[in-house]
Amino acid sequence: MELNLKNPVIFFDLETTGIDITKDRIVEISMLKVFPDGKEDCNTQLVNPTIPIDPNATAIHGISDEDVKDAPTFAQIAKKLLVELEGCDLAGYNSNRFDIPLLVEEFLRANVDFDPKKRKFIDVQVIFHKMEQRTLSAAYKFYCQKELVDAHSAEADTRATYEILKAQLDMYDKIPFKPAKGDPVPILNDMEFLSEFSAHNRNADFAGRIIYNDKGIEVFNFGKYRGKAVEEVLDKDPGYYSWMMNGDFPLYTKKVMTNIKLRKISGS
Repeated sequence: MELNLKNPVIFFDLETTGIDITKDRIVEISMLKVFPDGKEDCNTQLVNPTIPIDPNATAIHGISDEDVKDAPTFAQIAKKLLVELEGCDLAGYNSNRFDIPLLVEEFLRANVDFDPKKRKFIDVQVIFHKMEQRTLSAAYKFYCQKELVDAHSAEADTRATYEILKAQLDMYDKIPFKPAKGDPVPILNDMEFLSEFSAHNRNADFAGRIIYNDKGIEVFNFGKYRGKAVEEVLDKDPGYYSWMMNGDFPLYTKKVMTNIKLRKISGS
């Protein structure tokens, strides 16, 4: 089943120096842009992370410090990437938990204003895990009846993710999703439906440290204040804000915290 697109969607995959979204950096980014008319455009870019690549990461994706020493840094390509992402929804494999949070961190470090809330995110892994519980290579074999050659190459993983999503739509013509009373029956290949279905939580930040509860209020999703409203905690324990600002949290999580604090002060 082909995708029902109102906006272009970019399937993307990151290869990185490691798996810590706060400390690690991008070493390769591959983007497959699919347009509403079916046109496709694929670009892959090596990136100099400016920090050493963990040998364990190199063992997986095959990219070494030597490979990226002459590549541009993320800061040097950030504005070009922002133009490429403008007006596009984003899709990936495990992207909601890793690729998107890390991409947001890189933009923040480069002081480039990338507003992720303006777009929809489709995580093919979440759909797969909800329906089958497998890895990307197994998903590719299961849905597309193909062996994934060059697994952990950003471009191969990106294209496989795109093919898997289309095959998922063919296979699951009746995804178990119950619309609210009075809501229209969802169109399975619509980006808004897929974005909602492939979300783990309604995250206020991308690392999932702060989420929205069933009343649409931001609450902490970790630690001693798990389940407590952020504004309530800021009232009762104002030092918690400073602790988070000085702690090892993603920059975007800190940005969300600051926005809530400023909103509370202004009373808006």
